[in-house]
Amino acid sequence: MPSEMTDRLLPWFILRSVPGVGNHLFKRLLDRFGTPDRALDASVEALAGVDGITARLAAVIRQHTETAAVRRETEDLSRSPYRIVTLTDPDYPGLLLEIPDPPPFLYVYGDMGNCSRNIAVVGARSATRYGLFTTGRLCRELATLNMTVVSGMARGVDTAAHAGALAAGGRTIAVLGSGFERIYPTENTELFHRIAESGAVITEFPLRAGPEPHHFPIRNRIISGISLGTVVVEASRKSGSLITARLAAEQNREVFAVPGNIHSFKSAGTHSLIKEGAKLVENAQDIMEELAHVIRDHMAKDRISRQDIMENIPPMSPEETTVFKALGPYPVHIDELVRTLGMDPGQLSGILLQLELKGIVAQSAGKMFSIEIGPVFGIQM
Repeated sequence: MPSEMTDRLLPWFILRSVPGVGNHLFKRLLDRFGTPDRALDASVEALAGVDGITARLAAVIRQHTETAAVRRETEDLSRSPYRIVTLTDPDYPGLLLEIPDPPPFLYVYGDMGNCSRNIAVVGARSATRYGLFTTGRLCRELATLNMTVVSGMARGVDTAAHAGALAAGGRTIAVLGSGFERIYPTENTELFHRIAESGAVITEFPLRAGPEPHHFPIRNRIISGISLGTVVVEASRKSGSLITARLAAEQNREVFAVPGNIHSFKSAGTHSLIKEGAKLVENAQDIMEELAHVIRDHMAKDRISRQDIMENIPPMSPEETTVFKALGPYPVHIDELVRTLGMDPGQLSGILLQLELKGIVAQSAGKMFSIEIGPVFGIQM
């Protein structure tokens, strides 16, 4: 990771390391101040004006500086093949922006691609042969239909889901409950690298974070949050996969379940989901029929490809194109753009104004800028 990239990301790591600042508060601070460094530089009074920030926490934020752990993390990243995608980056998954507590940033190994066709497939770690076979077949079918299979790279169903998608030459995304330097389970190290070759492995945990039990429910909200729907293949009544299904429902995503043997306790959880309204799945077509309209909506409204955008916008100068490509659907503060692009603030302000006048960039309160997709494509936002 180049030094200028480290400098840009350092405030993100510092603010994330403040005791008491979780994902909810981080996002509120970002919404209020635009960038992490502006939040760190804000007065105690301004910080205390943010919902959920007490006077005591405001004082802690104001006094917080780079820690040894943050320094080590950035140094480790600089020597790794991994990258960081922040909430304000254009390639941050649009679907994750919709959940109440998106991670401030993700560690990414590989390419997440367009997340508008993601489908999560999860299930039992100690799956039966029926569960493994069904998962592999279903994910091969999904991959041939150009769906990206999302799972947690755990033993059992998760591993079969990734392997099924890869076997069909498709894309898959693994969401870890540990850091990239602590791959879990260790026998999936080769799978970890195979997934990154055509898809991505992501996590919100630091590089050296271990697979702590409490990490996995946290990880599960990302699996469901980055996907249009979640398919549960095999699950007992107390399975962690049911947590993922519940989170999917809370995130207003579709929930699917594959029926199993009525005499097997590993089918009890999936059958319970079906009784509660989850769509029964026998093949990939059952999923596609349910998701067809959702896929269309997201492809049009949320994560339109950069190429599609560039083909449908008015002519731009080289400078305008450079600025436009640095923007995405989530508002970015002008100071962040200055640092990212290395432009003079006055010149950048003039370019942003021209893009606003062309109707392809929108400015919101606090000098925040984002792509104005609606007018360009005639989409009702």
